[in-house]
Amino acid sequence: MKKKWIATLWLICAMGLAGCQEKSEKEQTLEKKITDLEQQIEEIQKPVNYEQEDAQEVVNIVDPNTLEIIHTLSPQDLGYGEDFETYKKKIEQVAKELARGTGTVAGYDQRMVLDRMDEKGQIIKGSPMILLKESELVEKILAVSGTGGNVEMPLYVTESGYSFEDIPHLEEVVVASYTTYFNSADVGRNKNIELSAQAINNVIVGSGDQFSFNTVVGPRDEANGYQPAPEIINKKVVMGIGGGICQTSSTLFNAVDQVFIKMVERHHHSLDIGYVPKGRDATVSYGGLDFRFQNTSDVPFLIKTIYGKDFLTVEVRTSERYEEILKKTP
Repeated sequence: MKKKWIATLWLICAMGLAGCQEKSEKEQTLEKKITDLEQQIEEIQKPVNYEQEDAQEVVNIVDPNTLEIIHTLSPQDLGYGEDFETYKKKIEQVAKELARGTGTVAGYDQRMVLDRMDEKGQIIKGSPMILLKESELVEKILAVSGTGGNVEMPLYVTESGYSFEDIPHLEEVVVASYTTYFNSADVGRNKNIELSAQAINNVIVGSGDQFSFNTVVGPRDEANGYQPAPEIINKKVVMGIGGGICQTSSTLFNAVDQVFIKMVERHHHSLDIGYVPKGRDATVSYGGLDFRFQNTSDVPFLIKTIYGKDFLTVEVRTSERYEEILKKTP
């Protein structure tokens, strides 16, 4: 009897445990459903980021040297997808301002500052020409305008076209020379000629190099020793700081015109001048008119100036082995 009672009790407990286990599994299932429902509600109640949905594709223009973003534009704001030609013109304007600068910000384009020799024949380094290829930048921007992305500026750097092996030989022969004369009593004007002549003396013009008188000579102001002297402005002779330097630029023009160069920029005075024949002058003004030329020969040459009491001579010199290559035949 005792054994039968124990068996019955064991059966009851077993059934109770099974019932407890079954109840626990139901509760777990219910809890999982509640958790899933709460998660769904939470997702529905999340705030919508309208800024992210309306975000526009942008084009970042990157400096290839520093890898910094220097300009960002929105194709959509500039009319991309509406009028292609109008949009392209706006992109061209962006490229132009980056290359050439604005009234307040300098552009990436830089004229070459030519190397020169000091009195001991040592090289005083200038700086290379840097050119931002505007048309190439425009094409790069157009290519990613639909998707956005980064665009590296196409910057081209051109070093001076000569070899250091040429340096000891560049003074060997004079292939061209020109002399102009002035009144020795005109102290201020003569000082300006002397200073500007010193500035272009011993400048090395390599093959393909561009020479800019304004870049080489720099500002003509009192801080650099230039003095008041007569100068021609709008067909009138007036006093101005640096008057007389056009005699230096005109003498230089008549010298280099005897060798293989291409005139890039040259301007005439508004009045006739007496130190060179009519039409053989090259007037300049810092920040304005410039005298520029490019060495189109395959060899370098050296500019030498000789300043005397009443004269200025500009010579073009080079190595003996380059003489026939550089010199124009009559």
